[in-house]
Amino acid sequence: MKKRCKRPRDVWILLALGLMLCVSAQAARLSDERVLTGDGPGAFLLAHPEQTPPGRRPLVLLFHGHGGSAAQALGDRAGASPLSVWRQIADREGLLVAALDGSKAGDGKAGWNDCRRDAPGNPPTDDVAFVAAVVQTLVGTGHVDPQRVYAMGMSNGAMMTFRLAQELNPPLAGFVAVSGLMALDSRCARPPSRPIPAMVITGTEDPLVPYQGGQVSAAGARRGGVLGAEATVAAWRRFNQNSAPGRRSVLGVAQQRDGSWVERLDFGAPGDPARVALLTVHGGGHIEPSISQQYRHFYQRLVGRQNHDIESAEVAWAFFNGTASALGPGQAPPGRPNQ
Repeated sequence: MKKRCKRPRDVWILLALGLMLCVSAQAARLSDERVLTGDGPGAFLLAHPEQTPPGRRPLVLLFHGHGGSAAQALGDRAGASPLSVWRQIADREGLLVAALDGSKAGDGKAGWNDCRRDAPGNPPTDDVAFVAAVVQTLVGTGHVDPQRVYAMGMSNGAMMTFRLAQELNPPLAGFVAVSGLMALDSRCARPPSRPIPAMVITGTEDPLVPYQGGQVSAAGARRGGVLGAEATVAAWRRFNQNSAPGRRSVLGVAQQRDGSWVERLDFGAPGDPARVALLTVHGGGHIEPSISQQYRHFYQRLVGRQNHDIESAEVAWAFFNGTASALGPGQAPPGRPNQ
């Protein structure tokens, strides 16, 4: 298995963030993997610690957005996603991370066959079977605990995590959906077989997947309807039979320079198997919040502001791990008191 290095395009980003000329020893190694499914070979990148601890470990499944790739998600290609922080988490915590590659749809871009019945741009593949084959293969190595398999996705990948949470067997142990909401016209009607912890992270100014619900649009094309953020959380609370009162907080120390702030609404305490959380990025766009992995301004002009108060992957791991937020409640921006 070869250790991969990436060459950054902007030296100033390195100076400003103290980040990588090359994948450091603190980042998990990558290996190219394949599984065979009914739709043919399925590809994924596996991130594993330099020294894998003995015993069965948690597995985190990552799903890129429409037009993305596993390599981009895990920082093995220019324009790395904030999901690439999972490589540092994997090495630090001794877990495995698998970033899957979606199949090409009619527009030639890779994506996922999520629950949207009215999304013509989705591929016709059985992606639940693909994921099941990946999990079965990795569990078969003896390194993965089948009771601690989690999923996190961005955009179309986030919508795929909802489908997995409803249909994958054995069930997920938790999932986080970033900039993706539940289908309005859904072909995944049944609830999961047991409560599954769910977190939704989404921006109020998302120009592609509207926070209040409605039609998803990308480059002028309509890509199916979604429920609003609050309706999505309410639906998952019904699935989980979660009647816990909501608890609000503000995450991190708000950065005025990015014009956004993160409000967290928790239903259920850390460790509760039925817990549901909504992280609303006020002023945020169709983009993963991140402290360390910051997208260029021209990209943010297309998809909206990126928040820099939280590290999405770290918050997700804390949620999966049943602990408090990775950053914890912080101070609200001036004029917005803590709640």
